[in-house]
Amino acid sequence: MKFTLPELPYTLDALEPHISKRTLEFHYGKHHQAYATNLNNLVLGTEFENADLETIVLKAEGSIFNNGAQVWNHTFYFMSFSPGGGGVPKGKLAEAIDKTFGSFDKFKELFSQAGATLFGSGWAWLVKRPDGSLDIIKESNAGNPLRNGLTPILTCDVWEHAYYLDYQNRRPDYIQGFWNCVDWEIVGKRY
Repeated sequence: MKFTLPELPYTLDALEPHISKRTLEFHYGKHHQAYATNLNNLVLGTEFENADLETIVLKAEGSIFNNGAQVWNHTFYFMSFSPGGGGVPKGKLAEAIDKTFGSFDKFKELFSQAGATLFGSGWAWLVKRPDGSLDIIKESNAGNPLRNGLTPILTCDVWEHAYYLDYQNRRPDYIQGFWNCVDWEIVGKRY
């Protein structure tokens, strides 16, 4: 199976000023593409040569896992945005957030804190547990909640390449801008 990047449902400048065209050119166009290219080369002649991304995330180890999970994670991340993003979730996801965290504002605070305090590179995730409850978790490097039987709902990429061109070392400022890009209609369908 050949892995390719999905076409973004928005133009590269559509998320400005929160995520710049320049950042997307590098983050999506170079970093995300490099993971896909590496994965295509790594799976040749292995048991994963014809596997889908989810199988690779769940079963692979080492470089195949790292590149496969980064393709999956980045695709999930980029597909969570829209130019008209921001605001608050509605419906069942909003109810679940209120039930679990007390309010959307408290959820946002805890999720932002998770992303800001993750040591090194990785991801902050909103996940659904098998019992239907929500949780916020941190995953280092290419970590993905699917490996722990959790359903990803939302993620924030806190690798420096996600924000350094726009925010330098100000990860909390990037996370604040991130909220203005989230498309809650798309995210809500994942719940």
